Amino acid sequence: MMSTFQLAPELARDCIELADWPLCKLLLLNDSQYPWFILVPRIAGLREIIDLNEQQQQVFWQESAKLSHLIKAVFNPHKLNVAALGNMVPQLHVHHIARFEHDAAWPKPVWGALPAVPYSDQQIAQIKQALEC
Repeated sequence: MMSTFQLAPELARDCIELADWPLCKLLLLNDSQYPWFILVPRIAGLREIIDLNEQQQQVFWQESAKLSHLIKAVFNPHKLNVAALGNMVPQLHVHHIARFEHDAAWPKPVWGALPAVPYSDQQIAQIKQALEC
């Protein structure tokens, strides 16, 4: 089943692939204004977390917790926003966004607040190293 997985075109267009974890693909949204990561289970046809079987749900939550701990350790955010919305991209994906009182959109949502500012290659390399990807 995993062989038929394809990343949604919007995620492929807007994100940088950082790593493949046991269940999920780890993405970095290409907007340097916010440390914004996305986990996407590498299973075709998923729309909701409940579409994962019980074992997959456990692995998903373990990977989400791992990512959340890494974000807190590396970026020390004021708040960590974790959300699975999927209104625009129905493929199951869960956002993990480090928020700061001084960020460009604070305290409002980050979606569509400002045009994206792409990461430099050096910034991407630093994030990969910090997250051990």
